[in-house]
Amino acid sequence: MLQKIRRVITGHNPQGQSVIISDSASPHSLTLLDSPAFGLTDLWITHTIPVNNSDNNSDATKRAVKLTPPSGGSIFRVVEFPPEKQIAGKVDRKAAFAALSASDTIDSHNAAHPLMHKTNTIDYAIVISGQIYAVLEAGETLLHTGDCLVQRGTNHAWSNRSEKPCLVAFVLIDAKPV
Repeated sequence: MLQKIRRVITGHNPQGQSVIISDSASPHSLTLLDSPAFGLTDLWITHTIPVNNSDNNSDATKRAVKLTPPSGGSIFRVVEFPPEKQIAGKVDRKAAFAALSASDTIDSHNAAHPLMHKTNTIDYAIVISGQIYAVLEAGETLLHTGDCLVQRGTNHAWSNRSEKPCLVAFVLIDAKPV
């Protein structure tokens, strides 16, 4: 089962003061594999930039969980990556990307990793806990807790070669294709 991610949302009361609108685990998750837990939790989605912060009554994340943000928008999410040796041979890459409405993002030739993909986004990745390799077509780098990566529309994958799960927070922002 995926780790529950607490989501605190702020807004404004009728007097214009800042208040907590919601404080609970985000219900917007997609499990790609139950055991061990592998999947993602969406915390917030924007549909335009600049963002309209005046609507206190709607959960902008109420949509099917998809890999990429809406056109002109963004996604804030946390992904739980189990140790790769625990999921070897268990993940059907076509089914996983189809579940994320992202079959068109899969690298179909000479992929350096089975989950290699490319999106028209700029992604900010922050390792919350654990460690993970960012795998590219011509190289890779190991990221530890607290490390950050800016992924700029490149073909990439994530590989947790440790013995423990890894949590990574991502902000994906729609971008022009490379």
